[in-house]
Amino acid sequence: MTTQPVSSSPSSSSFTHDSSCTYDVFLSFRGEDTRTNFTDHLHEALVRKGIRTFIDGELVRGEEISPALVKAIEESRISLIVFSENYASSRWCLDELVKILQCKQSKQQIVLPFFFKVDPSDVRHQRSSYGDAFVHHERKFKDDKEKVLKWRRALTEAANLSGWHFKEGEYEATFINNIVDGILSQVLSRTYWNVAKYPVGIQSRVQDVERHLDVGGNGRRMVGIWGTSGIGKTTIAKAIWNAIAHKFEGSCFLSNVRENSMSDGDLIKLQEALLHKILGGEWKIHSVDEGIGVIKKRLSHKKILLILDDVNQLKQLDNLAGVGWFGEGSRVITTTQDSGLLKCHGIDLIYEVQKLYGNRALELFSFSAFGTNKPPKDYLELAQHAIAYAQGIPLALTLLGSHLRNKDKDRYILESYEGEPYTGIRKILQKSYDALENSMQQFFLDIACFFKGENKDYVLQIVSNSKNKVSRDCIEVLIEKAMITIDHGQIQMHDLLEKLGKDIVHEESPNDPGKRSRLWSYEDVEQVLTESTGTRNIKSIIVKLPRLAEITLNPECFRKMGIVLLSSICLAVISDNWMDLSICQT
Repeated sequence: MTTQPVSSSPSSSSFTHDSSCTYDVFLSFRGEDTRTNFTDHLHEALVRKGIRTFIDGELVRGEEISPALVKAIEESRISLIVFSENYASSRWCLDELVKILQCKQSKQQIVLPFFFKVDPSDVRHQRSSYGDAFVHHERKFKDDKEKVLKWRRALTEAANLSGWHFKEGEYEATFINNIVDGILSQVLSRTYWNVAKYPVGIQSRVQDVERHLDVGGNGRRMVGIWGTSGIGKTTIAKAIWNAIAHKFEGSCFLSNVRENSMSDGDLIKLQEALLHKILGGEWKIHSVDEGIGVIKKRLSHKKILLILDDVNQLKQLDNLAGVGWFGEGSRVITTTQDSGLLKCHGIDLIYEVQKLYGNRALELFSFSAFGTNKPPKDYLELAQHAIAYAQGIPLALTLLGSHLRNKDKDRYILESYEGEPYTGIRKILQKSYDALENSMQQFFLDIACFFKGENKDYVLQIVSNSKNKVSRDCIEVLIEKAMITIDHGQIQMHDLLEKLGKDIVHEESPNDPGKRSRLWSYEDVEQVLTESTGTRNIKSIIVKLPRLAEITLNPECFRKMGIVLLSSICLAVISDNWMDLSICQT
């Protein structure tokens, strides 16, 4: 744990307030110890610098901390805890501390402890005056041991955070100035990302990534955050930034790297932005190679945090964050849909973002739809249906929930998820598809239209007989890009990605199925084969027939499609009542 003051950079009286917070700082302290000296002086210094600070002016407390105090904690960006000799003797201070740490977890609030003439180890292990206080608490609350245990845990957790240690003999004024300047330069003056309106499940994911990062450890680390579109990779990266960026000498968050690096000129602009955000000033780079040299030279001894969001090509990592470029203690985080890309760059610490299911999914959907963590009873069935449709994708849960807001059930059900919410989801999912090479796009469409849930080896056997040869590597690429998974040997695909693929094919010819590349709907197949409306655009027909269904095949229709009817070879049974014409194309 760091108990030295934060380094005092030149102070500034101007910074960007976080509009989502009423206060910049909440002060938690033991009134009888520090109200008329240290805390009062600290409060005045914060206010002088334009820092919106909440300080409780009540000298007499009730049995519980007041709702106003709870609200002030929740609406503060930072909580400063002044641990003094008698802090632990106050149950109100301890209740405040518990609430503050809850906000640290649920709202990514920054918590900074000050140890005023007390040993941090005594706070951490409840010794000396802190131990005496708990002897009293355990007697008084002998019937509520869980409360006392909660207080102990809170003290231990808070004392393990980085903060300041004021010792006897130090100059108070200098110490306070260092604190205020440190807060201004390293916390309040930096960019603070809006994470999510409803940050359900984010904190546990942030903690998982932070374990990979090991921010307090030595050496340099590169960590990847990997997952499909809409699953929350960028949201997690923003929350991590808010939690740890102030712990580095410099920090840079490069958003939308995929979109902002189409050419070498774009990459140069990203290199210039990286240097500007960490070192300040304006930079003029003339080539990508020159940029690499400048970054390595100027940042090789600097402890930095760099986040590269939405990376999809190896050259982006090679030109922005080479291995070993930055100083000791630096951390680089990359979000991507391609785990293979991370491995190629030597990034072995990869966090796979899991889907959101169960109560967490219900909570996120409910907040988006109703503004509460649970749906009204008469909407529960509808909520469960929407959650099943979203299949664990936070983006889908949020968009579907938002679409329900201010609508009655009947209208929502009638829309059947085909309209507005899907449009928003599709824009994001489309990016994954557009990034694929043409042959991979064709294979993706085959899976979406025909092969979801089918055995992987069987699918490879089928597609190997088609014009577009597909190797096993294609399956691995789609897995790495989080577009399919393999479960017990079967190819699985998220319903939203399946819908994307089918929509792409349908849009090839919305009104004439005979001009589409793939047919899987019985109605469309029946129309095309019986009316001979097929064209050479059709590459594959695989359809599940209704039981006892009959289709009268006109040989002429196959010639129009460039398909030669070769007796029974053209009819392959996938499973009961399936017809496959995909292998017949010439």
